[in-house]
Amino acid sequence: MTLIITGVTAFAVTVIYMLMRRHSVDRCNSSHLGMLMLMYWGATLMWCVDGIASLAEDNPFVTLSDPAVVADDSALGLLVVFAGFFAWSAYLMVEALRARQRVAATSRNI
Repeated sequence: MTLIITGVTAFAVTVIYMLMRRHSVDRCNSSHLGMLMLMYWGATLMWCVDGIASLAEDNPFVTLSDPAVVADDSALGLLVVFAGFFAWSAYLMVEALRARQRVAATSRNI
């Protein structure tokens, strides 16, 4: 389930990124949506590697038969999605502070 949740999220963010890029490149670059997209695709790749490692140990790639495992995997997938969103939000705040400092520094030099 973690692979499915992160994969769907990565695909959704990619679609949003492509639509924003088509309509406004400046707005897309200022939101750093590409970074969020790459974070989710990285998480999806990580879960794919985990699934391949499970196959190497003769376990199933994805376990959907046990409800407890599905619930745990779903919670982990949602945690990864929220953690990625919060990390991206923190990055946006740091970038906004840096931009504000650059503007303040150039206005003092004039």
